[in-house]
Amino acid sequence: MDDVSRPLAVFDLDNTLASTAHRQHFLERKPRDWAGFFAAAPDDPPLAEGIELVLGSAGECEIQYLTGRPERCRADTSAWLERHGLPAGRIWMRRDNDRRPARHTKLEVLRRLARGREVRMLVDDDELVCDAAEQAGFTVVRALWASPSSALKDAQERDGRT
Repeated sequence: MDDVSRPLAVFDLDNTLASTAHRQHFLERKPRDWAGFFAAAPDDPPLAEGIELVLGSAGECEIQYLTGRPERCRADTSAWLERHGLPAGRIWMRRDNDRRPARHTKLEVLRRLARGREVRMLVDDDELVCDAAEQAGFTVVRALWASPSSALKDAQERDGRT
């Protein structure tokens, strides 16, 4: 059960906690191979900076995860978090057929969370998500530690897939 007195620290997954560099090639194809991209996610190496931030926040905050990954990736995502020793926490995922840009879907979840809890911070690599969250008054930590991917950036905004 959630301790509603504790603030929330909300973390993105792809290129915040998990490196997607090894699976970017699936998005560079025409058409993009989404099935291949998500099937390779269990093999993502962890990003040390993001992992350290989660672990360092867990004492003071309840950890929750907010990803653009579709719901069908839930089991793989949960297993990845557990395998890498990350705290258990609610995982907010995109409905399988939701193609809205992440800046819309994630802000919607953040606003829902903020109605009942303090959202201490959002940690995300997507600059459009970060901009939208900051404009809405949320504290944002920009995850700048992963190699940027123009294919992923384009996919997040145009295809609404991650």
